[in-house]
Amino acid sequence: MTPYTAWTNARLLVPLPDRKRFQVVEDGLIAARDGRILYAGTKEGAPRLNYTQTHDVGGRLITSGLIDPHTHLVFGGDRAAEFRMRLEGASYEAIARAGGGIVSTMKATREASEAELVRTALTRLDDLLAEGVTTIEIKSGYGLRLEDELKMLRAARALAGHRQVRIKTTFLGAHALPPEYAGRADAYIDEVCNRMIPAVAAEKLADAVDCFCEGIGFSPAQTRRVFEAAHRHGLRTKLHAEQLSNLRGAELAAHYGALSADHLEYLDEAGIAEMSRHGTVATLLPGAFYFVRETRLPPIQALRDAGVPMALATDCNPGTSPLTSLLLTMNMAATLFRMSVDECLMGVTLNAARALGLGHETGALEAGKACDLAIWDVEAPEQLVYRIGARPLHARVFNGVPQ
Repeated sequence: MTPYTAWTNARLLVPLPDRKRFQVVEDGLIAARDGRILYAGTKEGAPRLNYTQTHDVGGRLITSGLIDPHTHLVFGGDRAAEFRMRLEGASYEAIARAGGGIVSTMKATREASEAELVRTALTRLDDLLAEGVTTIEIKSGYGLRLEDELKMLRAARALAGHRQVRIKTTFLGAHALPPEYAGRADAYIDEVCNRMIPAVAAEKLADAVDCFCEGIGFSPAQTRRVFEAAHRHGLRTKLHAEQLSNLRGAELAAHYGALSADHLEYLDEAGIAEMSRHGTVATLLPGAFYFVRETRLPPIQALRDAGVPMALATDCNPGTSPLTSLLLTMNMAATLFRMSVDECLMGVTLNAARALGLGHETGALEAGKACDLAIWDVEAPEQLVYRIGARPLHARVFNGVPQ
């Protein structure tokens, strides 16, 4: 018989029925078997089981393992030189139009081997795991031709063979226009829809398809074509939307049943209403907001009022958010976006899971979900949002196995 495992003498952060706030369960116990939570609640109410292993956590706080639902973790090179340019006054758009930005990372990524991409991504992944992350989304989008997009997705999937972590991959072939298609954006979208997406789907390398719907990216009409191709091949959709302007991308994404629309600084009421109607998660990226010195805030209060779930992510990427700290992401969301402690914690657990289509699998200390735990040396949950630069993780548990 498979053994039962328990974590005892714990304080548990569990969601209230409204799924918007948490409560701390004192003298808590988590029981697990075969990597799944059987019970999470008070010790007094726990089932009487014959535990083979019992871990006394000494009164520490346990949350569900953290989830980073939007990253570009796999890439070649870096863009520190562009950071200098921005400090000297160049805009994100100007850098992109001058051949920098995504295209410069494309060149470095194309030159890198799959093994090199894995090696460099592991250093970034380790930073996130050291802060209690147990699930992460990784996008392609720096290869911009079939063989290199596949290479990126394989590298992302390979990370799970090196570390105990749940990885969801997203195909982002429509991230930027590669130089060989200059002036021929529709032809490149043909390539994405007719060749790349079918190949990615055939090799089962992606869980979803994303697109950069923006003036310096792709139009709503082109985005619609990408979504339709994704649906034809059984893939869910996500969207970079309303980061620099309002092209009504979030509205389009929600109409197509997208898991999430991400960035959203220029999101309007129509987009919010459509997201609310279709259950599309708003994934907010305060690291990018901070790093590019954006001044227009995403419409947090309007999203609250409409009941749109808000997730948080690092957006780890070499150009606009070289961030590998989900704890700092929460602090930025609280400080810059005025999100509450509960909203921040929901944003990296339950709502982040929903943004990846994993709400049934992880994101909360609840029976039936994966036993993904983060055990913290903190007195109160707000310290996870409040502290800057601290790494208070005591232990991480993935699928019931202490790491």
